[in-house]
Amino acid sequence: MTTMTMEELSKKLSKIDFCMFNTNGGSGRINSRPMSNNGDVEYDGDSWFFSYEETEKVGEIGRDTGVSLTFTAPPSILGKPGIFIAVEGKASLIRDKALFEEHWVKDLDRWFPDGVDTPGILLIKVTAQVIEYWDGEENGRIELPAVDAVAGGAV
Repeated sequence: MTTMTMEELSKKLSKIDFCMFNTNGGSGRINSRPMSNNGDVEYDGDSWFFSYEETEKVGEIGRDTGVSLTFTAPPSILGKPGIFIAVEGKASLIRDKALFEEHWVKDLDRWFPDGVDTPGILLIKVTAQVIEYWDGEENGRIELPAVDAVAGGAV
């Protein structure tokens, strides 16, 4: 097992737009859906996702903040497998318009037509606790210190 640095992992993530965002659906059920990181990939252990307040995933996070994200990069043109990245962390629901503006990209207008003023919009911040990765040649695990949700920006 080797250990990739967070900077190296950030470079790998910068090439992956979508992940599967997994929440606890209750009664032992895991619910998964594709979510875009919106190109917000200067990765330091935090992932940011815009959503509408009235969604199943937001309700599930309200009941259980434990979530996981899985990212997969396609194979290289030479056939080397792409990297697989699994993030286990805690989600917080953020309703701070200043943070909306900080993480906003123009492509989001497709889903949120009034931009950061779209009614019912919020940010989901996933703070990683454990990150595991595999790329066909090496694998590793990065454990991150826990962060208090209030100090971390949750409202």
